[in-house]
Amino acid sequence: MSIEATTLSILGVIIAMALVTLATRWGGVYAMSFVPIRPRVQRFIQAMSGSVLVALLAPMAVAGDTAARLALLTTAGVMLVFKKPLLAIACGVVAAALFRYF
Repeated sequence: MSIEATTLSILGVIIAMALVTLATRWGGVYAMSFVPIRPRVQRFIQAMSGSVLVALLAPMAVAGDTAARLALLTTAGVMLVFKKPLLAIACGVVAAALFRYF
């Protein structure tokens, strides 16, 4: 299956992807409105951010270059020290950017 790459078809694909993304996000919020937030569910939700971080970084450890591996190590180190995924990702991106710049 292929789509001809015209401006209109590309815009249509972007809109379709945006709608699917919104539907999954809103659907998740709607489904979670029926789940009581007990300590077990809260621990699961908190652990999800770490697992998403690992899923994003694991391919870099296998197929990445030196900058990607430096970013991985930086991200892992910041995550272990501060336990804040967003900060860890930001530090990893900055480490890779600085390595590639110099």
